[in-house]
Amino acid sequence: MSLLSQIVVCICFLILIIILFFDSNDYLTYSVLLMLIAAGVSAIDLPEARHLETYIMAIEWEVIIFLIAMFTIVEVLIEARIFHKIAQSIVNRYKNNIRKMFYVICTVSTLLASILEDLSVAIIFIPIIVLVCSEIKINPSPFLLGMTICINLASTLTPFGSAENIMIANYFELSFTFFLLNFGPFFIVSTIITLVLLDYFVLSKEIKKDWRSACESKMTTISEENGKTRDILDNIQIDKMTLIKNFVALGIFILLLIFIDEIHIAGLIGVLLFVFINPKTGESKKKQPQLSHFLRKVDYKLIYFFMCLFIMVHLMELNGTVGLMEKWIENLPLNNIFLLSVFILIITSLLSGFLDNAPVTIIFLPLKFTSCASFLILFLIYINF
Repeated sequence: MSLLSQIVVCICFLILIIILFFDSNDYLTYSVLLMLIAAGVSAIDLPEARHLETYIMAIEWEVIIFLIAMFTIVEVLIEARIFHKIAQSIVNRYKNNIRKMFYVICTVSTLLASILEDLSVAIIFIPIIVLVCSEIKINPSPFLLGMTICINLASTLTPFGSAENIMIANYFELSFTFFLLNFGPFFIVSTIITLVLLDYFVLSKEIKKDWRSACESKMTTISEENGKTRDILDNIQIDKMTLIKNFVALGIFILLLIFIDEIHIAGLIGVLLFVFINPKTGESKKKQPQLSHFLRKVDYKLIYFFMCLFIMVHLMELNGTVGLMEKWIENLPLNNIFLLSVFILIITSLLSGFLDNAPVTIIFLPLKFTSCASFLILFLIYINF
């Protein structure tokens, strides 16, 4: 191994993480550039880094395929306006009871986020919450805060609740049952406590306030966005059969994820299921399944970014950087595994607080310094909410 190689690859990895904080930059461009620099320097000293097979094997293809499948399913549901219909039904039924609407919105968004991408759930629910709260003259902050915290907690419930979960579950071959038994109680207790505390300390105070004048003054600044949201809600026309078919398909998809260990296979079957029950009108003016239509709508930047991360961390394994991290942790003056576990938990918590969770997860996955490694790394999913 070469010290120069280790330093350059680590610097490239750190720069890549820093770039994520600058929204004006296309992080994918720099991801590919930094990956090429790291690979080029590694190839000087490491024969393995000169072969294409090394980079192909470095990528967790099961994770990549499953992420593409999940993003595609989300696009199908968004285009079918299933999320909007759910939100519309909640609002129409509970808008006259603020407290019930708070609990229902947080609960439904949490359950959806435990299955599907949390960002998509947030994008759908946030403008609707803002619109409804402006109409009933109440501050939307408690609803937005409750939904944000709860959809982060939702990632602890299933092995497919977030990209980090998917990587961890695939790496350590953790099943849905493992998550349900070990994190189900935590999820239930923490979600209930979160909602009750938000209700007591935040929502109750806002309900007592008179937000009429404040909301009326803010309507001028958010009227255009709310107008678009209102148009979406008012124009939702989904026949009952389409809604039922998608809910049934969602239930089948969950069963596939539970009973099929190979998540990428479950994901591909799920994609085909949703595509076939949501046909599109083609050039022949006939409705037919069009997988290509939805694949074109998927944002692949995150997918390619994960691929770059997998490769860079694998290069760090090859040049011995990961091994040095293992030895450093093993040589810490801690007396037992419990103290070591607490230390690792604190380190990963701090890193995930300052950095994105995905890079921290990927770089810690190869570490096999303790038998409880899988349990500790799972904390990365929810300790930074």
